[in-house]
Amino acid sequence: MRKVAVILSGCGVFDGAEIQEAVLTLLHIARSGATYQCFAPDIMQMHTLNHITGEEMQPNRNVLVEAARIARGDIKALSELNAADFDAVILPGGFGAAKNLSDFAVKGAAATLQQDLLRACQAFAAEGKPAGYICIAPAMIPLIYAQQPQLTIGNDADTAAAIGALGGEHVNCKVDDIVIDKRHKVVSTPAYMLAQSIVEADTGIAKLVDAVLTLCK
Repeated sequence: MRKVAVILSGCGVFDGAEIQEAVLTLLHIARSGATYQCFAPDIMQMHTLNHITGEEMQPNRNVLVEAARIARGDIKALSELNAADFDAVILPGGFGAAKNLSDFAVKGAAATLQQDLLRACQAFAAEGKPAGYICIAPAMIPLIYAQQPQLTIGNDADTAAAIGALGGEHVNCKVDDIVIDKRHKVVSTPAYMLAQSIVEADTGIAKLVDAVLTLCK
């Protein structure tokens, strides 16, 4: 039975993990007959937003504690993730991927990755294990894989340009499709970078999970 590590970035599209993307990812992993374990960094969010008004809220919140809401409490600190224990890794999107797991939302082409995230994802890459990145999360791929990895966030020109500056090769992609970099065993899909409904997001995520599991040795 395949085991997949799922890395979350909080809870809520504007300051953490996109909840629908995360839940759909977990659902399709389970439906495939594989198992998953959720992880998140034990750090404070960049900020916490009111998802009705968009205004910043105080006090700020912890990424791991917030992500535990999605995982129903079954979650571990990202510092505990050992790539040797899993067959693949998948990262749902949401602004938390660009604010908490990285600073891409602020620095764009000068972005860096959170250290626990960088260590974990580079370990999967070094072991040749497949990975899936959803929505805005693929923007982190060039900081993990060398040699111009192929990826997609959909078709946003400015984001694609920043990804190119980071060293990635952006491929335009429809909302219901995926891009597979076979050399690096990395799969990406636009999801809510383009999706107008949970149904549209679901199609690409289902394909991504299937492709990631197919790439497992």
